[in-house]
Amino acid sequence: MTDDTYDYVIVGAGSAGAVLAARLTEDPATTVLLLEAGPAPDIDEVHMPVGFANLALTKWDWGYRTTEQKQLNARRVGWPRMKALGGCSAMNAMIYIRGHRSDYDRWRDEYGAAGWGYDDVLPYFVRAEANSRLGAPYHGQDGPLHVEDRRWTHPLSQAFVDSAVSAGLKRNDDFNGAEQEGAGLYQVTCHQGRRWSTWHAYLQPAAGRPNLTTTTGALAARVVLDGDRATGVTFRQGGREHTVRAREEVVLSGGAINSPQLLMLSGIGPAAHLAEVGIEPRVELAGVGAAMQDHPYTPLVWETRGTTDLAELGTLRNLLRWRARGQGPLTSNLAESGAFFSTRDDQPGPDLQAHVLPTGLIGDRPMEPHSRMVTVLATLVGTGSRGRVRLRSADPTWHPEIEAAYYDDQADLDAMLAGTRRIVEICQQGAIAELIDRPYGDLPADPSDDDLLEHVRAHTQTTFHPTSTCAMGTGEDAVVDPSLRVRGVEGLRVVDASVMPAVPRGNTNAPTIMVAEKAADLIRSTR
Repeated sequence: MTDDTYDYVIVGAGSAGAVLAARLTEDPATTVLLLEAGPAPDIDEVHMPVGFANLALTKWDWGYRTTEQKQLNARRVGWPRMKALGGCSAMNAMIYIRGHRSDYDRWRDEYGAAGWGYDDVLPYFVRAEANSRLGAPYHGQDGPLHVEDRRWTHPLSQAFVDSAVSAGLKRNDDFNGAEQEGAGLYQVTCHQGRRWSTWHAYLQPAAGRPNLTTTTGALAARVVLDGDRATGVTFRQGGREHTVRAREEVVLSGGAINSPQLLMLSGIGPAAHLAEVGIEPRVELAGVGAAMQDHPYTPLVWETRGTTDLAELGTLRNLLRWRARGQGPLTSNLAESGAFFSTRDDQPGPDLQAHVLPTGLIGDRPMEPHSRMVTVLATLVGTGSRGRVRLRSADPTWHPEIEAAYYDDQADLDAMLAGTRRIVEICQQGAIAELIDRPYGDLPADPSDDDLLEHVRAHTQTTFHPTSTCAMGTGEDAVVDPSLRVRGVEGLRVVDASVMPAVPRGNTNAPTIMVAEKAADLIRSTR
């Protein structure tokens, strides 16, 4: 493929890149090359909703880890990221959450991201969506991304919702509608009981178009620059380097880790840092890799009584039931229900999200069951801490350094303490209390603040929502402008979660798809 030329070269076929490639090639006169480091994920662990728990730390996972986190007893935290068509939309928990309306208004008002307020982005959420239950004005029913009520829900997940309501939260059957706060069951990006990633929703329907070329096993090494213009991409495949050219634009859609890494490998970023690793600085952009945000979670685990554990339901009978009809326990997305609430009054929206799993989870993956358990993840979604991504080498095969900076902002730690406290209180009453036997591990039944803080430091993990490493805006630290064009470089854009100037309050897959839908219009408007 050396010296092949396309109108657009897109790096990364994940939650954003797959959407963008499909939308741009709706015009038969537009040619697109889509480069992806991984293969097509045509395996049961992807198609079967509950199967994603077995993908971390396998060949499908980039296998990233953070630096030692000073607020987490110097622990390093695993950051699973999918290496395949569909990216993390083929590996996530499939929860369809858009975030709070104030998140997008903040992008516009605080960061100068004109055109990205809530009223601006809502039409793109609607355009993408095919919701099986909900409709206008907040939802679409004709888009490529199927969203449905999960076909099977464990009694523990419903019991948590009932207890949260009895504890004072309102019942909410649409976290993406008029109000986000409350407790309820999550909708999922599934179709008839099977995962519906951007590979399924966007790439497969577009696969037969002669103007779309998808190349897998292609590791991007650098963006080719001719002066201050991006003209192509050099990538590695099969032990050789290839260079492809872009007549119009190069678009980076590698996500919050890979996109800033590729910019820096190309000489675009903080000049002093690039020089340290032996890369000639081409364009000084201090914000590349900076200002990263993520949602940390702390698992609260109880042993249960009078109920089942999802782990024991992975039987041959249930596997055949899922394969034949897309029904049964294997359609669970693990995090089946939850809630949004505020830990203090000065928040524009909820700062804590709960995820309820009818099994045990402490660490990178569900535990092998020695007893029946339920887990509630206290997830901080109103986070203020900012980390960063930096190169460790000029070699693109080296993993970058990831500094998550969990709880470096004291307000984050205070909020997590308040959030875990409230979840404990919810689980001490009502329907779920009747199904709980005792806490799992060292946490007492009535923990003190010190007990909870020690638990937070010992067990916090990532919720897999990194953003903001190529943030958009108009300030000096912005990497891209509101049209997602890289500052100081012609013909180069970034389209993925890294452009979000602040992480939304909730799961980030739906917002990433929205970014790509809007980016497609921004790009088409310039042709």
